[in-house]
Amino acid sequence: MSALRAELTKIARLRGTWIVTGAILALHVLITVANVPNNVDAVAAITPDGRIEIFAGESRPAEPALIEMLLASSLQMGLFLPVLGAVLAGSEFRGGQLRVSLLAVPRRSTLALAKTAAVGVHLFGVAVVVAVVSTAGLHYAVRNRFPGLLGSAEALRGQAAFLAFAVLSALVGAAVTLIVRSTLVGVLATVAILAVTMTQVLAVAAPQVDAVFPLSAGRNLLLDPAAARLTAGPAHALAVLVAWPVLTTAVAGVLLARRDAR
Repeated sequence: MSALRAELTKIARLRGTWIVTGAILALHVLITVANVPNNVDAVAAITPDGRIEIFAGESRPAEPALIEMLLASSLQMGLFLPVLGAVLAGSEFRGGQLRVSLLAVPRRSTLALAKTAAVGVHLFGVAVVVAVVSTAGLHYAVRNRFPGLLGSAEALRGQAAFLAFAVLSALVGAAVTLIVRSTLVGVLATVAILAVTMTQVLAVAAPQVDAVFPLSAGRNLLLDPAAARLTAGPAHALAVLVAWPVLTTAVAGVLLARRDAR
């Protein structure tokens, strides 16, 4: 607990932490506000049989489509959280402060777990704010037509799944940074992992391979298979999301235990 408190204190006092966190949240607010008029128009145009056209020529049942819109809004910001995780984990490499931490905490496994837990706590807080902003933006559009939709069991389950995806996928960025011992390389590696999924090449050519990447697992966990091309089911997606941070953090812990204090 002492190591965890120390790691949380470091995160709270780092300027880079708040710069990157503020940039992500500000971007999310801007995108959410910009989408409000489109969401209002889409809800106003819901047909008498309860269908909505969010994208031109794509008519779907309104309530599940709106819940998916809510989760997709959060998911797009979730893309930036692994980068934040990399920045948080790599904060001690630039100034050489890591040697002090290694000398202060004799048990390297304790240090690795404390770092991972502290990064996870910060990421969870950021993910909660992202989910709240997404909910607030969509609430303005649906408050009159579907007043209880965003508090429904389905919406809350979706938000819980988003929080799990956000934290677990972002911890991969933190672990990769600890492995390579460089914030820049960690960020680049994290972006490369995201880019593999975003190109959608594997989703078409090798869907089984695509399904083992964190972002694809997030899509498979959160989105409706009837409206999106998914490559695996939610159980598989959750297993992938858990496996990535567990394995990468374990590797980071082993490497941290074997390195010296430089």
